[in-house]
Amino acid sequence: MSSLADLAATLKLNRSTVHRLAASLVERRYLTFTPRNGYGLGSKSLELGYQARVQLNIPRVAKDHLEKLAALTGDTVHLGVLDGMRAFYLDKIPGRRRVEISSRVGDLQPLRSTGLGKALLLDEDDQQLREFYRYEEDGEQRYEVPESTWMRRMREYAKLGYAFDLEENEDRIRCVAAPVRDATGKIKAAISVSSAAQYMDDERMQALTKDVRWAAEQISRELGWEGPAGLVRKVDPKAA
Repeated sequence: MSSLADLAATLKLNRSTVHRLAASLVERRYLTFTPRNGYGLGSKSLELGYQARVQLNIPRVAKDHLEKLAALTGDTVHLGVLDGMRAFYLDKIPGRRRVEISSRVGDLQPLRSTGLGKALLLDEDDQQLREFYRYEEDGEQRYEVPESTWMRRMREYAKLGYAFDLEENEDRIRCVAAPVRDATGKIKAAISVSSAAQYMDDERMQALTKDVRWAAEQISRELGWEGPAGLVRKVDPKAA
């Protein structure tokens, strides 16, 4: 806990300014205030710290599962998180096939046209989904899927727990994606398997949903998620 005088000295601001700022932060739950004790971290600050820790842990926790999924499928595997109105790619594991996929670690990719981006949005309501869709309207990328069709697909993906990219983001590239959840049950990341359309017909994409969802579930459990077990069956890599 810190007194008003302590905060003013640390921030090198006068007490009236610090009091005004602190009162605003207390109102927004970033700080708490107790008479005679002073100011401490509020619930919002603790939540931000928790979320930051989870996000830093995601690539480390996911690495082994991503590598196994790439080995199992032979295709490129991605890991990403929501960054504002875009998907931020945290990791990429190349597959065995000679397929060039333009994504890179550190890329910001569209949400509405990538499988990974859609998987990050599976918990959003209709209003928020429309906002994400329309955000891209002023961009340079041309998108052939009408909003009504995209909304219908997103509702279906939300029920199924996975999402597809049907050559929407990159010509002749398809992918299957699934969300990763943390201990609170919220979607914190998503993973995807991407390959050339010649290796990703409708039947194979449907079959891959089991592998992708299984990997996403294992990562989620390591992040503390305790949802229902056995959403998908585990696939033996030797049988692939």
